[in-house]
Amino acid sequence: MAPILPGATIGFFGGGQLGRMTAMSGRSFGYRIEVIDPDRNCPAAYVADHCIAASFSDIEAAVTLGKHCDVITLEIEKIGLDALNAAAKFAPVRPAASVLAIIQDRAKQKDWLAQNGFPVGAYRKAATVQELAKAIEEIGPKIFAKAAFGGYDGRGQFEIERPTQAAEAWDALRAPLVVAEQTLDLDYEISMMVARRPSGETAVFPPAMNYHEQRILAWSVTPAPIPERVAKQAAEIANDIAIKMQVEGLIAVEMFVTKDDQLLVNELAPRPHNSFHATERACATSQFEQLVRAVCDLPLGSVELIRPAAIANLLGDLWVDGKKPDFESCLAVPGTRLHLYEKHTARPGRKMGHLSAIGLTVDEALARVKQASHCLETKS
Repeated sequence: MAPILPGATIGFFGGGQLGRMTAMSGRSFGYRIEVIDPDRNCPAAYVADHCIAASFSDIEAAVTLGKHCDVITLEIEKIGLDALNAAAKFAPVRPAASVLAIIQDRAKQKDWLAQNGFPVGAYRKAATVQELAKAIEEIGPKIFAKAAFGGYDGRGQFEIERPTQAAEAWDALRAPLVVAEQTLDLDYEISMMVARRPSGETAVFPPAMNYHEQRILAWSVTPAPIPERVAKQAAEIANDIAIKMQVEGLIAVEMFVTKDDQLLVNELAPRPHNSFHATERACATSQFEQLVRAVCDLPLGSVELIRPAAIANLLGDLWVDGKKPDFESCLAVPGTRLHLYEKHTARPGRKMGHLSAIGLTVDEALARVKQASHCLETKS
């Protein structure tokens, strides 16, 4: 298997911010970039050589991408498997459709994790409202009911707090299959990122600690300030998942740590991840550069920690109703950097960019990014 060297063309299913930032890393290596996205003016389009405006299930567009590229990767899970397989007839698709077939179905994902011996919280699958009511009886009464397909940033979920809410949850989700997950007594949330190249080499980034508001990531710090034994166990679990699933590219592993000291896998994402944006500042190699290296089967970059870093998401709420973020005050905070995605329509809850900050300690980096984020909100 020969590496795909600079000068070749990398294709992307998805032109959002993750595709944009990975494409920017690819361009710095000298690769050409092609993208499929339903929006011709998607964030990655501004750094790509060509953007195909088409749905992620468009077979003809996938074939065109395959013919134009030397390797194809993705920045979103919602890709039609038939489209992935169609593109794979002309260029390697990394990660493969077999990986997405597991991950994009929440029920299959949970079953795969459990069947392969990875620690997960109690869950049940429900194809009817009666089965959901039984799940509440067995592992409730407090559970999160989640649609098996689709949903992100808390969408496609319903928090059940009473046994009588089964019908309400079922009507709200409107999904043919639901995964009911037991509500856990959490201490904190972390995520791991593993890169794996086709030749088998893997690299595990330092863990990130994450904080959510309204089920959307608000901030994240690298490295996570957690006990060494927890970090080591989390790295081993994530690396084993990448190897067992035969991932080619990246896989993010979201994990829960409960107050009774259990480490449990929450979800998988076969792509760059919001909680690892800080690797651009914290590590010798960013997650975006690492994805380029991995899918092109180049030697993986060092994941050595250079300095602590933190990120804070910038949501569309900052722009609505004529508001103007105070970027000048924000950038006056030492060690702070602004990352905007060139999305043209701001909506509440929509990720428009992020801030990153470095510091001598995790606490200093987090304090700086929070201060900078607060500064953005002070201009009307």
